[in-house]
Amino acid sequence: MAITSAICNSFKQEVLQAIHNFTASSGNTFNIALYTSSATLNKSTTAYSTSNEISNTSGSAYSAKGKALTSVTPALSTDTACCDFSDISWTSASFTANGCLIFNDSASGDPAVCAIAFGGDKTVSSGTFTIQFPAADADNAILRIA
Repeated sequence: MAITSAICNSFKQEVLQAIHNFTASSGNTFNIALYTSSATLNKSTTAYSTSNEISNTSGSAYSAKGKALTSVTPALSTDTACCDFSDISWTSASFTANGCLIFNDSASGDPAVCAIAFGGDKTVSSGTFTIQFPAADADNAILRIA
């Protein structure tokens, strides 16, 4: 089992079916859920699942389905459409995560958008766990359509 960073294949098709709307003020709600190293997340992931989702080792910083992301309305960077989210944090957190899944919490069935591997276990103990999203440009944005 492993987490591999990838845009989910089902998402590519769903974009053409108008299932996902990333517009900041009027679009869908996208969540980010954290997973252990036992999870299998990759291009074949189709939806959010509780299987191998992390749990708190103490405290209550993390809840099932993670947290809602704040979308930044998609824009063009040269000829590439880019989507970005605001950085997100869990405070007073105690857990270990190996990767995450971004999914559409507004759409039926919680369809997957992308899986992100952290490159190994990341542990926080009574601290703040932050995910920083890259710049929203053609070379770095978390979601890009070229």
